[in-house]
Amino acid sequence: MSVIVYTESENGKFKKNAFEVASYAAEVAKQMGTSASAVSLNCKENDVLGTYGVAKVLNVQNASLTPFNAKATAEVMAKAIESENATLVIVSSSSDAKYMAPLLAAQLKAGYVPNVVAAPESTSPFQVKRTAFSNKGFAHTVIKTDIKIIGVSNNAFGTVETPTDVSIEDFNVALDSEFKTKSTDIDKVVGKATIADADIVVSAGRGLKGPENWGMIEELADVLGAATACSKPVSDLGWRPHGEHVGQTGKPVASNLYIAIGISGAIQHLAGVSASKTKVVINNDPEAPFFKAADYGIVGDAFEVVPELIEKLKEFKAQNS
Repeated sequence: MSVIVYTESENGKFKKNAFEVASYAAEVAKQMGTSASAVSLNCKENDVLGTYGVAKVLNVQNASLTPFNAKATAEVMAKAIESENATLVIVSSSSDAKYMAPLLAAQLKAGYVPNVVAAPESTSPFQVKRTAFSNKGFAHTVIKTDIKIIGVSNNAFGTVETPTDVSIEDFNVALDSEFKTKSTDIDKVVGKATIADADIVVSAGRGLKGPENWGMIEELADVLGAATACSKPVSDLGWRPHGEHVGQTGKPVASNLYIAIGISGAIQHLAGVSASKTKVVINNDPEAPFFKAADYGIVGDAFEVVPELIEKLKEFKAQNS
């Protein structure tokens, strides 16, 4: 019996969420008195997973797994779970994992609980805490199936270094060559932090008055090493790419710091960003709904506040470099 984790990667390198789910798996394995294994797909530096408590890595090298294919990945995971006699499967809350995990759960007749925010409250019965109602509340869920799948919310558990001696084992899997769904083209933003992986997200709304004013948002994001985002009206107007639209109807945000500039705070937007740990609002309307949900707020003109904030951050970085 063991805990097994699906680690995501891109271009041969692990994503940040791979280290978070590995850390989570190591903690749960400790609770259960067992070890944590990981499935690595087309990665090169597998030994780094030992830093986060993984004792064994099943190294899968198969060109048909790149780009991501949910059905193929589910097949690999099912065979790895059988090989390791695993009863608990840990995945992230990325869009890829949320696509793959239900397929895997159906194949294994496993219970799948996404959006988990903490280590299990108990292992007998197996109970976890997860977000519910668009992050407005929590549910304490008991999983009764023999095999259990947990989807860990982004930035909920964090990365925890528990260096462990790790063994790397090649794991060869024969896959169906004819998958009904295939990726034919992938269009990605390059050279910028992504919303899914960023610790900090700088987001702006119609208060910026036009796309020509986004330079200061990008400059603030650059100083902070943050991803840029926007509200739905902004993407609908074509000011910013739809890939930057965050909220209930866009990309969910669970960053450590979310800065909202010129965004009033419609309920759909708040629902999509409420999982962020610290929320800062800059708005010239003191009655903007976002202030009620924010941890910190600045009532002021964004065109005055943001440049001054950038200047202060640059000074701070210069003094501490």
